[in-house]
Amino acid sequence: MGLLYEHRGLLPSELAAMEMITNQSMSQVLNHLFEMGYIIRVPSETDKRKVNISLSEEGEKIFLQFKNERDEWLLNAIEKTCTPEEKEMLKKIIVPFTKLIEFK
Repeated sequence: MGLLYEHRGLLPSELAAMEMITNQSMSQVLNHLFEMGYIIRVPSETDKRKVNISLSEEGEKIFLQFKNERDEWLLNAIEKTCTPEEKEMLKKIIVPFTKLIEFK
């Protein structure tokens, strides 16, 4: 859901490649998300055999709610468990850590 939020729409094969899973596995995930009403499927304007996947309004709402809850939990965990020195260390390593996460 995060990739769909970030890219606003992708082909199932693109999503599978980004998540490093098979197209078949991605199809199962997308079917489940579709049944829950979290995604919409729109036929491609250039190739009618392909379908673009994007978040529905409900899917975007659920994703943002989850993201906010996760962020709140992390901030609370850092505040309650880290010393001031550890908090400074976290600030210094966030950029290189982000580069690692975004590495493709």
